[in-house]
Amino acid sequence: MNLFIDAWHYLTDGANWGGPAGIETRIAQHLWYSFLAIAASVVVAVPLGLIIGHTKRGSALLVGVANAMRALPTLGLLTFLVLLLGLGLIPPLLALVTVGIPPLLAGAYAGIANVPADVVDASRAMGMTESRILFRVEVPNAMPILLTGLRGATLQVVATATIAAYVNLGGLGRYIFDGIGLYRYDRVLVGALLVAALAMALDGLLAFAVWASAPGTGRLRRTKPLPLTPAGILRDRPAPATTEHTTH
Repeated sequence: MNLFIDAWHYLTDGANWGGPAGIETRIAQHLWYSFLAIAASVVVAVPLGLIIGHTKRGSALLVGVANAMRALPTLGLLTFLVLLLGLGLIPPLLALVTVGIPPLLAGAYAGIANVPADVVDASRAMGMTESRILFRVEVPNAMPILLTGLRGATLQVVATATIAAYVNLGGLGRYIFDGIGLYRYDRVLVGALLVAALAMALDGLLAFAVWASAPGTGRLRRTKPLPLTPAGILRDRPAPATTEHTTH
């Protein structure tokens, strides 16, 4: 019980929030590392998932790569990367990217692949190019699944970003690693609680984004994806211009 009381006192002491090693600074560092890792994962995983989901080619390779990356031990990979590249920000970012890519890759692929085939066929019948089909029809209708993949990647990266402290960087992992080194397990609990609270807050924001992005609900007024019916797509096609003839 003393462990929880000490952790509570540390969190409620205003002196522990400010300064270069305060809680606010550690949260900002943790968010920065997480953002960089998620952004790099999005750049790699989302285009690949969109292409494979659209063409329906290479899905077996995608599943194998995603499962292999999930099986990698993050801390062991980080140690290897430090030995290979030295200390700095690059090794933990590369290790975090291996955590962020699998859910993003799976979400992008599943979202595009699950768009009904008759919708895609109707779009081709209208004369739409493959790129327009992908970005005007498939991506808007796959947005909830895409954002679900982003949600999973964010949770895993935020929870794993504590490893940055293992290579003498900042972030909330400092409380965990420093607390273990100093036998101050109340600090370890502080770090764990802050990471959990940060992950829950981001998860709530992304859960709202998934809810709001559902096609056909009108929750995002500025986004109007094509309906999930061929007839609906044809109805959204602009009507041909007519010329009125008048007699004099």
